Amino acid sequence: MDKKFDLLTLGEIMLRLSPQNSERIAKCKMFEKHIGGAELNVAAGVSLTGLRTGVISKIPDSAIGDYIRNKVRFCGVSDDYLIYDKNRNARLGVYYYEMGAYPRKPQVVYDRAGSSVTTIKVEDFEEEMFTNTRCFHTSGITLALSPQCRQTGEEMIKRFKAAGALISFDVNFRANLWTGEEAKECIEAILPYVDIFFCSEDTARLTFKKTGDLKQILKSFTEEYPISIVAATQRIVHSPKQHTFGSMIYNAKEDKYYEEEPYRNIEVIDRIGSGDQYCAGVLYGLLSSDMDCQKALVYGNARSAAKNTIPGDMPSLDKDEVDSIIADHNNKGYISEMKR
Repeated sequence: MDKKFDLLTLGEIMLRLSPQNSERIAKCKMFEKHIGGAELNVAAGVSLTGLRTGVISKIPDSAIGDYIRNKVRFCGVSDDYLIYDKNRNARLGVYYYEMGAYPRKPQVVYDRAGSSVTTIKVEDFEEEMFTNTRCFHTSGITLALSPQCRQTGEEMIKRFKAAGALISFDVNFRANLWTGEEAKECIEAILPYVDIFFCSEDTARLTFKKTGDLKQILKSFTEEYPISIVAATQRIVHSPKQHTFGSMIYNAKEDKYYEEEPYRNIEVIDRIGSGDQYCAGVLYGLLSSDMDCQKALVYGNARSAAKNTIPGDMPSLDKDEVDSIIADHNNKGYISEMKR
């Protein structure tokens, strides 16, 4: 059966405000406006690379909601499943992001309590939505936003799974939303439904109490649950402005690990959303092939590394640009210093 979408994602869409020119939140006079949200970032990245995506969310029925809708459409993501909140108290979650420079770390201040998405319900959507996609993706952020979000997220995972979709889940742990114990209990309850699992090494150790090396950790998830593919990013932060980025993927069916040379000396302009672009690259690689983990690894690493160099949460690189970055990464000879 042909599906309308390759990927649907469920999550909060937020407004991001950032001081200009690396100023401090407490002292700046102007903020730059961006939109973002983990699951929208993933949908946008997959869309820009060439597949059909949509986002499931709830936003205020207001001028700010119109701004969000237009931005969603601009990056090629369908707004078919955007619900508009007509309540007089409807609000969009906001966060403030302050850039860092060594030794001062970047910082985030959230203002998202009671946002419209926290009341989202399965009943807000037609049943046909669950049969309309090849893959469904959400994250621990969505499950942690409110009891209603958690209930909706869990139920959607089950319904999409029952309809034959692949289930993709990114732990994306946020300590300001819930404790490690709460996250572990909730996520372990949905892992029996998950096919593609994203979890960093640090989160696996701190939240899921995993031990051993990274290969043992990734494999252990597939031994405990019917997960097919587990992916973990490996980021080394040399300073707020210089990172090294790579990852590892484990395919349980093949009992095989996938790695490549990491991207070194990344010049970081804005790291927010780079983890989401890793998910986007991996999902693009898997969904555009017969679940080819090598392709997934290559696109995941390239999309994530490149996102660090782009201001704002949202991606802006299309497939041709990503392919060029991949080619340069694998080129051991001369590389032009300018594209012209």
